[in-house]
Amino acid sequence: MTEILVQAATEDRVPPATRVVEHPAWPVLKDAVERIRPWQSKDGSIDFDADGAPARATAEAAVRQVTEAVEALSGLLPHDAAYHRALVADLRKWADGGFAVPDFLDSLLAFHPAADRRDGLQHLVVFPMYTQNGNPDRNLEAVVLRMVWPDWLAELERTRYDNPLFCGISFEDFTSGYDTNSAVLFPETIAVREAPERFTWGGIFCDREAARFRRVTAAAVDLLGLELPEDIAAMVHDQKRSEEAFVLWDMVHDRTHSHGDLPFDPFMIKQRQPFWMYGLEELRCDLTAFKEAVKLADEGVPQARDVQYAVLFDRMFRFPVTGERTRNYDGLGGQLLFAYLHQHDVVRWTDNKLSIDWQRAPQITNQLCAEIEKLYRDGIDRPKLVHWFAGYELVSTYLAPHPGSKWAKGPDALDLTLPPRKLVDDVLPDEFPLSMFYEALSKKLKNVIASTRGITADGTERAAA
Repeated sequence: MTEILVQAATEDRVPPATRVVEHPAWPVLKDAVERIRPWQSKDGSIDFDADGAPARATAEAAVRQVTEAVEALSGLLPHDAAYHRALVADLRKWADGGFAVPDFLDSLLAFHPAADRRDGLQHLVVFPMYTQNGNPDRNLEAVVLRMVWPDWLAELERTRYDNPLFCGISFEDFTSGYDTNSAVLFPETIAVREAPERFTWGGIFCDREAARFRRVTAAAVDLLGLELPEDIAAMVHDQKRSEEAFVLWDMVHDRTHSHGDLPFDPFMIKQRQPFWMYGLEELRCDLTAFKEAVKLADEGVPQARDVQYAVLFDRMFRFPVTGERTRNYDGLGGQLLFAYLHQHDVVRWTDNKLSIDWQRAPQITNQLCAEIEKLYRDGIDRPKLVHWFAGYELVSTYLAPHPGSKWAKGPDALDLTLPPRKLVDDVLPDEFPLSMFYEALSKKLKNVIASTRGITADGTERAAA
């Protein structure tokens, strides 16, 4: 049956404009990948002596189905022809090598989605990889995606926010690793023998980000009795508008990691540091996107006002109550933004209802951004440990540390003879616990947030395999 479907997939009756997911070879490929995934170990290899392992011939047949399907589908995607040839070679090499730890460096180096960001362009991607905020193991995954690159965004990237590696993308279909909370496609997650000298692309699924933003924000607004301006309420209920807000937000956020007055050890260089420093970096990038959106709104860019409220609502409503409390740096950034706005009387919780001073929100949010930027600018003159304490002081000005924290007691409570990276061990897993407000909100939103796992643009979610 498989051979018949793959043969049909190669026939000329399939028009060039056909969606990959509508082609008969796609379900063949997807089914083969889903059969391979459970056989794999954490590192992506297959241990044929393990319980439940297939015969080697069975695994080879499944990989052969993947390669045949890729070859059948590649004709729909001439811009990916070189990548698909390298992919088929890497798959065969993996099988011929006895299914050891996979190495897909050659196909990774052949994949260049950022070189052609035409809006709506399809890509078929197959790699052994982990999915950030999804599956931690390097399983084989297959995903069909489309580029999100409208003319207005392309013009902003060309003239103001140069980011040649950034790819706004949306899902067409995917295997189980993306039936999760993952909303990114990053080359550094792929199994390779050595890291390339530089990465040439990074993709963010703005459709998933928009869909879960809409669901969680709508639920939070209803729970908290928040009255939204009419145009913002309309955006929360409009998937396309929300996607456009997120792709602009993500593009500016992504480039901010390497722009500004950065200390010598910026977030982009892998290092061990207290999680509040990661939280401040992520928040800095989001607030920079907010600040730029304020400017763009004044210039009449229609998506810019939506970006401002997407940042505020996603950061305040979803981030603090999503995920575990162990070194949750994104959650910490959301807590900090809410507390800052609350303590500056922009956000009020009165009579069990939330209200926001919409006129002052941009000014005070930009003020927090300025405080973080000053922390960074001053950081270039500080030793690393002193900079970490300065970051702690900024956060603890607005958020109460855990009463058992050594860091809250100051330098005298720590063994300063140890190198800074060792002092990270003294950071509590939940150094800045949730406030009573967020503890209550977390209980109310728990099921809503869980329901966004694997969510797609039409608001549906799929049970993980």
